Amino acid sequence: MTNPNLVRKYVDDLPIETDAMSIARDAAEEMALHPVAPGVGAQLAVLGAACRANSILEVGTGTGVSGLWLLRGAPKATLTSIDLELDSQQHARSAFAAAGIPATRARLITGDARAVLPRMNEASYDIVFLDADSEHLLEFVELALTLTRVGGTVAVHGALLDGRIADPAQRGEEVGDMRALLAELAATDVVVSALNPVGGGLLQITRLPDAP
Repeated sequence: MTNPNLVRKYVDDLPIETDAMSIARDAAEEMALHPVAPGVGAQLAVLGAACRANSILEVGTGTGVSGLWLLRGAPKATLTSIDLELDSQQHARSAFAAAGIPATRARLITGDARAVLPRMNEASYDIVFLDADSEHLLEFVELALTLTRVGGTVAVHGALLDGRIADPAQRGEEVGDMRALLAELAATDVVVSALNPVGGGLLQITRLPDAP
């Protein structure tokens, strides 16, 4: 059987990151942050390209790694990104500038996403990317689905909860809630969803048109 660690390394070594992405990743390491792995970034770029995204919303700016990947796949899109930490967003601004992305296409909001998301326009985004703490993840998913247009996708980083989701011996409220969400998504006909094991698990939820 193939070693899963070798597979993960291969998947993360395959994408080629730009200089701006390297700047953002180095800044994240200096700040002890955990940006998306290159394999996850490549998936985000494909997602942006596949839906020809024009408007992207992100929760968890970090130093800009995921934002750069999203805009790589959707080079004409506008990114709105929310984060509590101003310091990391300053690094993100520098990374976006290094990539030649004007400030008008990378709108950074410093604040608590639980307060900001309810004020955003409903059904207005092609992609909503959630890279936030798992404590409020289910709340964010619910809000994100209201903000995503029909045919748009909510992408959730780290949905495998460090592998605990796949381990039957794991219990606890966080794991139980995530398993319940995954089961509910699989059973509904309002969205289609898939859990990609890349990185820490990338959950993708796409809104379907309302039934006639």
